[in-house]
Amino acid sequence: MTQFFLGVDAGGSTCRCRLVDATGRLLATAQAGPANAGLGLQTLYATLLDVAEQAIRAAGLDATQVAGTRAAMGIAGISRPGVRAALDDFVFPFASTMFDTDAAIANLGAHGGGDGAVLIIGTGSVAQVRVGGQNFRIGGYGFPISDEGSGAALGLSAMRHALRALDGRTRATPLSTAVTERFGHDTARAIAWMDQATPRDYGSFAPLVMDYAEADDIIARSIVEDAVGHIERFIETIFERGATRCALLGGLSAKMRPWLRARTVARLSEPLGDALSGALYLAGLPARTTEAQP
Repeated sequence: MTQFFLGVDAGGSTCRCRLVDATGRLLATAQAGPANAGLGLQTLYATLLDVAEQAIRAAGLDATQVAGTRAAMGIAGISRPGVRAALDDFVFPFASTMFDTDAAIANLGAHGGGDGAVLIIGTGSVAQVRVGGQNFRIGGYGFPISDEGSGAALGLSAMRHALRALDGRTRATPLSTAVTERFGHDTARAIAWMDQATPRDYGSFAPLVMDYAEADDIIARSIVEDAVGHIERFIETIFERGATRCALLGGLSAKMRPWLRARTVARLSEPLGDALSGALYLAGLPARTTEAQP
C-alpha cells in the first residue's frame, strides 16, 4: 500500500499543511488561520484537524489511506508547560503523529533534514540548533526580556526615542516625529497604547525604523545597528555551540542581511527547504524526496 506523509506548520499567523506520497510527490496543500498554543488547546486542536482534513479531501484519500498516513506538526508555543502532553492525548486519524516546535521544523527544512541552525528574525527572534541529532534553542524567551534584534525590539526602541523627544530629553528626528504622529504627538495616548500593546504591535514600527535607517536618520541607524550587533552575536554563538551551517530566516531577515558584516554573511547558508519540508522529514519521509518541493 502506498505510504503518505502529512506535514503541518502551525504558527501565530497561519497554519499550513502539505501532503505528499512516499516519493515526495506533492498531492495537496491547505491553509487555515492562526494555530499557536496560546490560542487555547481546543482551538489549536480544531485548527490542526481542519487544515489536515482540507488537504486529505483535496488529495482524495480514503479512510484506509488516512489511517496509514504518517503526520508531523510543528507548533508555535508547544514548549509551554502541559501543551505537548495535552496534544498527545488528542486523537488524530493517522498511523503516527509527531510534534515539535515550529522553529525545529524550520531548522530541519533549512538543512535537508540534517544538522544545522536557523536564526529566525521576525516579530521575535530565536535560534534553533541541531548538532549530532540533538536539538536546542538559543534565545527566544519572549518580549521584552528577550527577542533581541527583532521587529518588536526595533519598535520598542523607536517608541522610547519618540517619547524622549516629546519630553525634550533628546532632539527629535524624522523617525520620532513619524512615530508620535500615530498618537497625535500626545504622550497620554502613547501610554494608553502601551498598556494594551502586544509584541506584534511594537513590531508594526519595524518597517518605519528600517526605512528611516536607510534614509540616514541618525537615531534609526543607531537602533538598527544595535539590533545588528545582537544578530551578529546570535550567529557567533550558533557556531560556537557546534553548528556547521546557519540559515537566516524570518520576515525581517532580508531587511537585516545587508546591515551584517561581510564576514558574517559569508558564514550563512541558503535554506534547502521550508518548514513544511521539515515537518515531512519529522514525519519520516526520507530527506532526499522533498528537495523539489516548493
